[in-house]
Amino acid sequence: MNALAATNRNFLHASRILGLDSKIEKSLLIPFREIKVECTIPKDDGTLASYVGFRIQHDNARGPMKGGIRYHPEVDPDEVNALAQLMTWKTAVTNIPYGGAKGGIGCNPRELSISEQERLTRVFTQRIHDLIGIHRDVPAPDMGTNAQTMAWILDEYSKFHGHSPAVVTGKPIDLGGSLGREAATGLGVVFATESLLAEYGKSISDLKFVIQGFGNVGSWAARFIHQRGGKIVAVSDITGAIENPDGIDIPALLRHKEANESLKEFPGGDVIDPNDLLVHECDVLIPCALGGVLNKENAADVKAKFIIEAANHPTDPEADEILSKKGVVILPDIYANSGGVTVSYFEWVQNIQGFMWEEEKVNRELNRYMRKAFSDIKGMCKTHGCNLRMGAFTLGVNRVARATLLRGWEA
Repeated sequence: MNALAATNRNFLHASRILGLDSKIEKSLLIPFREIKVECTIPKDDGTLASYVGFRIQHDNARGPMKGGIRYHPEVDPDEVNALAQLMTWKTAVTNIPYGGAKGGIGCNPRELSISEQERLTRVFTQRIHDLIGIHRDVPAPDMGTNAQTMAWILDEYSKFHGHSPAVVTGKPIDLGGSLGREAATGLGVVFATESLLAEYGKSISDLKFVIQGFGNVGSWAARFIHQRGGKIVAVSDITGAIENPDGIDIPALLRHKEANESLKEFPGGDVIDPNDLLVHECDVLIPCALGGVLNKENAADVKAKFIIEAANHPTDPEADEILSKKGVVILPDIYANSGGVTVSYFEWVQNIQGFMWEEEKVNRELNRYMRKAFSDIKGMCKTHGCNLRMGAFTLGVNRVARATLLRGWEA
């Protein structure tokens, strides 16, 4: 099932639980605006190349729309639409005053030089500058983009609108980025995990972990889990997978990956088939990579007792049902990986105030927001007798529906 169909299915299930009116349900499902632009740039060799850019702005009932921009060869309008909708529910779950958006350009950044990436980013910004803004739509980095990409957007946008650091988040620190932003999603995953485990009288130091995806989110989550005494027995990324039943030395693995840009030939672990990683023996499985990795083919073989969805949409609905019947507890993506957007909100607040926070304050506030959101999700689970995924969806959808009705959506 593709991401949009799965997201719509979860939304409609939550809507039925809440008893939403069919008209408000339809209104919440339809995106506010869909933007498609052509971006033509001169390549370094003098030839012209054209790329298609998208920005889906889903909902702004609770505040400016918020979401990443990805550079990827398979940027698909359906997937971007699903991710924009997920951002609407995600920001509502953590109760930050944003709506949802998502964007992207169909390109392969690895095949573009830095100067070509800059030209492409600037042309894209020129095409959409009057449709984004500090109080309208605030982009952030995503797959294939980074702090430098945000710096180019900020600079190009400021040519039209004056100096506007709050127009993007995930910027370099020197341009108003927030301390703690790089680690935020991974740290949020750990705060979320601690909140869930506490419900079962467990702590990170008691358990064995498997982490699929050792990019930004997975490597930071691994670092914080290791610091808290958790035993990480297997990890993988696009270069391969390794295991060590006695626990992987994460600081050593981070040094190895930085030096070699690969997990291969790491002396502190044995190579395993990456396909076996998701069904590896462990207590907690944390998928941090692509969507749809847990599906009806492998769900029955999953051995973990807890799954923390650090990736967007890693569990297909069919896998969801199989895992639930097995008694596996799944912490859903719209809560588990919301640390990044929460610290993006802190960055936006700091930019608007012109007053920067210490990293300790950023992390303290992130912990407070993640723990409050978990408590609110549990409250919805209790009220509606549902699992954590529907607890999160009903919480998010209910907050957006209430805001929409209060604003007088039929006028």
